[in-house]
Amino acid sequence: MPGTPGAAGQLRAQDIMTGGAHCVGAHETLHAAARMMRDMDVGCLPICGDNNRLIGMITDRDIVVRCCADGIDPAEVQAGTLDGPVHWIDAAASAREVLNTMEQHRIKRLPVIDVRAGHRLVGMITEADLAKNLSDAQVAEFAGRVYADA
Repeated sequence: MPGTPGAAGQLRAQDIMTGGAHCVGAHETLHAAARMMRDMDVGCLPICGDNNRLIGMITDRDIVVRCCADGIDPAEVQAGTLDGPVHWIDAAASAREVLNTMEQHRIKRLPVIDVRAGHRLVGMITEADLAKNLSDAQVAEFAGRVYADA
């Protein structure tokens, strides 16, 4: 049951995630990505390549800092140019594996891939998802590790 101390041992990534993640295509512009973020009220989108496979992540901050701040027109830049290392988790992974992955890489959003269903993006796990599904102690431990000074 969510919020109970033993919950992390029983829950899987697919139980914690918010389903229905939408990708921005690698060839779509940053302007299009920004509109998608606005319309979906999110601050981050997965970037998918021509084969609909996850190739990266883009945040609203990426668009501002790596494009707009340099005077570059976001309508002229493809989302795929801002891809970088991407960390993801299998839908069948345990909640402990989710926490370990997010803590190890100090990330606040984690794409969920269903490996058994053709490596398909099925959702995202965010801090809000953790707060809804894990115990207060687990969330506090996560926050302490992700936000601690390096």
